[in-house]
Parts: sequence; C-alpha cells; structure tokens
Amino acid sequence: MRRIFGWMPAITAMVQGPWGGKNDGPGGDGPKDGDGGPRNPWTQPGKPTGGGQKGPSAIEELLRRGRDSFGQGGGGRNGGFGGMPPSAAGKALWPIAIGIILVLWLLLTSVHRIGPQERGVVTFVGKYSRTLSPGISLTLPAPFEAVTTVDVEEIRTIDIGSLSAESENLVLTGDQNIIDLAYSVRWNIRNPELYLFQLSDPDDTVREVAESAMRAVLASVSLDDALGAGRTTIEQQVEQRMQEILDGYKSGIRIQGVAIKQADPPTAVNDAFKEVSAAQQTAQTYLNEARAAAQQVTAKAQGEAAAFDKVYEQYRLAPEVTRRRMYYETMESVLSDVDKTIVEGSNVTPYLPLPEIKRRAQATPAPEASSTEGQ
Repeated sequence: MRRIFGWMPAITAMVQGPWGGKNDGPGGDGPKDGDGGPRNPWTQPGKPTGGGQKGPSAIEELLRRGRDSFGQGGGGRNGGFGGMPPSAAGKALWPIAIGIILVLWLLLTSVHRIGPQERGVVTFVGKYSRTLSPGISLTLPAPFEAVTTVDVEEIRTIDIGSLSAESENLVLTGDQNIIDLAYSVRWNIRNPELYLFQLSDPDDTVREVAESAMRAVLASVSLDDALGAGRTTIEQQVEQRMQEILDGYKSGIRIQGVAIKQADPPTAVNDAFKEVSAAQQTAQTYLNEARAAAQQVTAKAQGEAAAFDKVYEQYRLAPEVTRRRMYYETMESVLSDVDKTIVEGSNVTPYLPLPEIKRRAQATPAPEASSTEGQ
C-alpha cells in the first residue's frame, strides 16, 4: 500500500499537466515560479532546495520512487531486503527467483507419471521419439521434448443409425430389399504412436469405415438373413472387414466388436411387412406341427415293426408254442368286450347265455315285491 500511495503525487502531477492546476500562481492565470515568471513545467512545485534552487523535476522524482520501490523488495521504505541497501537487495533476489523458476520448469516438463492403462508418446522437437510405459519417466524439458498421454485400454463406442423413427439409415441387401439398420462399433487403441500421427480424426475414420464395411457385407446377404437369421455372421464379417481396412491405413486401432441393434423394414412398408412375417410364422408353425405328427407316427410304426421282429424271432425258435400263444392273445383281445360265453366239451349245451340268465335272476324279485304290496 505504501508503494501505491508513494506513486500517487507523481501520477497526479502528470495528469494535471506540466503547468499544474488552474489556480496555480497569482491571479489563477497560469503557473508561475517564485520569481513571478513562467514556471518550469517539469519541476515539482513547493519543493525548493536550499539556496533558492529548485527541487528535482517530476520525472526525476518518479524515476527515483520506482528505483526505491524495486530496490526495497518488501522491506522498509528506507531499507532494502534484510537490511541491505536497495540496489543490493534487488540483485540478491534475482538469482533466487531465476532458480525457483528453473526448478519449477524442470519438474513440470521433465517428470511424467504414466497410468497403468496409459502410454506416453514422446516427441522431440515435434518428431516421434519413443513411447513411455506405465510408471514415472523422465524426459528433456519443454520445448525440447513433449509427452502426449493416450489411454489404450478405454473401449470407445460409435453408434451408427438411430432407434427412433424420425431418422433412418437405409441399406440395400443382396436381394434388392431395403432395411433400416442401427448398429454400434466398439474399438480401442492398439498402437498409440500410429493412432496420433496417422489419423487426423479417428472417430470419423472409424465411422466411415464401419458404414463402408456394413454396406459391403449386406450387399451379399438376403433380407431374411439381415433381419435375424444371419445377424451373427454379418457382425463377424463386418468386424473382420473393418480391421483389414484400418490395418491398411496403419491407424493403430483394434476393433473389439460390432453389434446390430435394429434391422427393420422402412417405416413406409413396416405394417405390410409385419403382416407377411406373421403369415410366414403361421405357415412355419403348421409345418412344424405336421413334422411332429409325422415323426410320432413313424416312431410308433418303427416300434411295432421292432416288436414284430422280436416275436418272429421267438416264432422261429418254437413255432407251435408261439402260434398258440398268439391265438390266445388274439382271441382274448377280441372277446374281452363280448357278452357271450362259449364253453366247449361233451354233454354241454353249445350256447349258454350266462349273462342273460344273470340279468333275469336279478329282475325276478321286483314283480313279487310289488304283488305283495298290492295284497
């Protein structure tokens, strides 16, 4: 604060002009010196020296105050830094200030900390020099060497197309159909020095390569494959084609994967396409049911044929026994639901309706009970 107020008189004198204010001098007509004549415009009024001589001029006073302020270095008004004279204090501070600036410059531009997922690309006067591994590394100070840190583990994602109906990304398939496609591409940096110096805009390059590869692959597949049946194959082919193109550019980029998020017909024909798809699904359902029924019938026939083959093998071993057993089993299955009993033997009636007799026996007591009640 003392420095600021110490400069104020000189600044005020300069602002007022070399001849002072309007009221200076007798009569207020203009500045005059002590002898009544015109006053020296560069002398400071009111400060004559001994013997009638004029004091120092305003410019000299201004320069003196500047030298005093610079030489004090934070000390008193009349003393220098640490009790030293003003000139000695100023000279003592210069080496210290230069040393502090030099140390800060070396620390900030020569020591570099590289993270575990990062790589540091060093350039010497703008030219590639080397790549720093994770850890603490030393380089030449700027501007001789500069370090650019690149994250090589970060997975970057680019979305192409939109899931909304307002914007469409129309792609032509191999069977001359058009679909609205939305997909994403995941990639990271494989070679940081190539990534920094070979591509001016990596994001735009990856986007353009992805669109080119996707259109080239879809131009060789059908609409049905693009809509669902062959999505996995399409994604793999696009990823492989993109990697080949980027390797040809020496981009230093690795493609991690391609994911198709949407593959639909254009909005104008979407309703009609859904009806056709529903009809195709219904037809496919009927075909599946018919195939399932045919498989059941075939399996049953094969089982019966296998059982017959086993019976035939037993028949070949004992024909008479097998023939009789087959006869009994056949008669049992035929006569199991017939209300007739056939008994063969001597002195026995050929036909004896036992079930009918049983029913008559059960129905006989009913009329007798009714007649008893009437009596």
